[in-house]
Amino acid sequence: MDARSFPNPFLYQDYSKDPSPPFNSAGQLTPGFVNLLNGKIKELLQFMEAGLKSADPRDFTVYTGWSGIALLYLHLSDVYRDQSFLLRAQEYASKALHCLNNRDITFLCGDAGSYAVAAVILYKLGSHKEADECISRVLQKHSSVMRLESRLPDELLYGRLGYLYTLLFINKHYKGEKVPYGYIQEVSDILIKSGDNFATHKRVKNQTPLMYEYYGEYYVGPAHGFTGIYYYLMLPECHVSSEKLQTLVRPSVEYVRQIKYPSGNYPACIGDNRDLLVHWCHGAPGVIYMLTQACKVFQDHNYLADAAQCAEIAWQRGLLKKGYGICHGAAGNAYSFLAMYNLTHDLRYLYRACKFAEWCMSYGEHGCRTPDTPYSLFEGVAGTIYFLADLLDPANARFPAFEI
Repeated sequence: MDARSFPNPFLYQDYSKDPSPPFNSAGQLTPGFVNLLNGKIKELLQFMEAGLKSADPRDFTVYTGWSGIALLYLHLSDVYRDQSFLLRAQEYASKALHCLNNRDITFLCGDAGSYAVAAVILYKLGSHKEADECISRVLQKHSSVMRLESRLPDELLYGRLGYLYTLLFINKHYKGEKVPYGYIQEVSDILIKSGDNFATHKRVKNQTPLMYEYYGEYYVGPAHGFTGIYYYLMLPECHVSSEKLQTLVRPSVEYVRQIKYPSGNYPACIGDNRDLLVHWCHGAPGVIYMLTQACKVFQDHNYLADAAQCAEIAWQRGLLKKGYGICHGAAGNAYSFLAMYNLTHDLRYLYRACKFAEWCMSYGEHGCRTPDTPYSLFEGVAGTIYFLADLLDPANARFPAFEI
């Protein structure tokens, strides 16, 4: 048995063997399963709210703090079309804005994310002037992101990619060009230039045209590593030219394909020979997003085959003893099934997402480790709630603070 995961009790009753799956042939969830999800979301929200009374009052971040709770309530307001959730989101966003550190520039761990979440909430509430002020604070950070000579990393949690996501998040919720496309293209360009420079400097050009490091390690997964960067560079919203996609990004994606383990899983960083981690942050469940996007962009079914392998790893080894969260837990791994479902429309992947949801709905009953921040979005129950709510509309499910 894998020391980091529980045996999957659903393994031998996959979609093809279940006479009564929790959805019909069109992928519509049954009323009974919808009621189960709604009931558990309500119950876990009460559990979360009680626990947040003892949370760190100074943690403003999306990752583990108040902005993450605000983002959850923003999501719930979209799912349920309920203004009361939006007002609750505003309360937490305001809490976050009162304890910013004016340091990090990313969505997950920096001021930019808190301003962006607050901006969208205020915009939806009709407070357009206040929302614009928050967006202005985000754009003021642009010049520091564009300094290639700075010590700023390129990754998602603390680097340029996290700022790029912030801009994309704003435009997504404004449903238009609230942030000028020029800003987004400039950050995409600096990410490419930084990766090209580093690959050349470290003499790894013969391996991959775009290479990135974080604290001296070549991380692979999307949280700190280059697969997250490659995923974004392939998004149409980032306006990377066809030439750069073919000459720089695609060979870099091919490099990643070469470093996977025989199992189909991926290392946490280059040179790590231990096939251990099956998380969104490290391992196959995070790499899958790069592969599914490469399949869309390059129309190459080799990427689809590799992505299917990633989903299989998540199915076999994804019920983690670390818990039910989205960064390194069962809910985060379940998003890999939803990514495959939305690409292939294969009901087997929707079934697997529903089974992981069943596991998550037995929250706290499996003997998992308690996370450091047990009520937060990325480590704790808030992320589990976010996933269960996303499953109510699986065709529009997106991994929070990462997928566009």
